[in-house]
Amino acid sequence: MIHFAKNAAIAALLAVTALPATAGFAAAGDFGYYDGPRVEHVQDGWGGSRRGCHPRMAEDIARDYGMRRARVTDVTPRRVIVEGRSRGGWDRMVFANVRGCPLIRR
Repeated sequence: MIHFAKNAAIAALLAVTALPATAGFAAAGDFGYYDGPRVEHVQDGWGGSRRGCHPRMAEDIARDYGMRRARVTDVTPRRVIVEGRSRGGWDRMVFANVRGCPLIRR
């Protein structure tokens, strides 16, 4: 019986000393409110924001693909159209109007 009481006392002591350590990690950084995601307005290297495809960035990517005299001809909320010369004559490239200007159609 003394052996059981000693083991129970040691277990209770360990449980009581471990509680403050776990409760501190769970409550870290909690201010009690949430007002949505943090949105930062960051400028990119072309003078615009990173929310969409900047026309100069689309022109630069078209030139990297080998298009000469690349010019933006149309900008819509969904796409940026760049026209210029390629080996076969006049050509058009369509980029998505999102950050990074991914190529949709060549």
